[in-house]
Amino acid sequence: MGETDAAMILIRHGQTLFNLHFGATRQDPGIEDPGLTHIGRTQAAAAAAALAGEDVVELVVSPYRRTLETAAIIAAELDLPIRVEPLIRERMGFACDIGTARSELAALWPAHAFDHLDERWWHHEDEPEALLEARCTTFRDRMVEREDWRRVAVVTHWGVIRALTGQTVQNGALVRYDPTGRTVPID
Repeated sequence: MGETDAAMILIRHGQTLFNLHFGATRQDPGIEDPGLTHIGRTQAAAAAAALAGEDVVELVVSPYRRTLETAAIIAAELDLPIRVEPLIRERMGFACDIGTARSELAALWPAHAFDHLDERWWHHEDEPEALLEARCTTFRDRMVEREDWRRVAVVTHWGVIRALTGQTVQNGALVRYDPTGRTVPID
């Protein structure tokens, strides 16, 4: 991949029961921090296949179960390390955005570092859009400081991808993102 084509890759997590129900009814089913459905696991495997030809050296992942499960499938397939990053968590707006306590995540995924998270790391009430945008700006600025940002894949959420790129994407979608200003969808 040439330097001009190189970009960070943003991945929306695979489908969850929340996504399935909300997509059909437009009503919050009250499911907190859901994991992936069978379709979601298939989407994660497809994301791994799409990344196989890329020069990715690390997965940066939101602390929600759905992103951790998506990343686990990708990491297992591509032998990539995972780094948990709370800045790219979803904007608190629905029951699915109530997270799992840091101590429980650490017990479920002992190979990952969670010690930089508060025990309750998600926003406590509906989160203003401006806070999401500020988090995304901080994340973008930190990534630009890394020399290897073009070799990172980020497993995150609809709201974060929209805040960073202006695009709304489906579960399992991949988007090339240049944090210095350019966004290119992956076919």
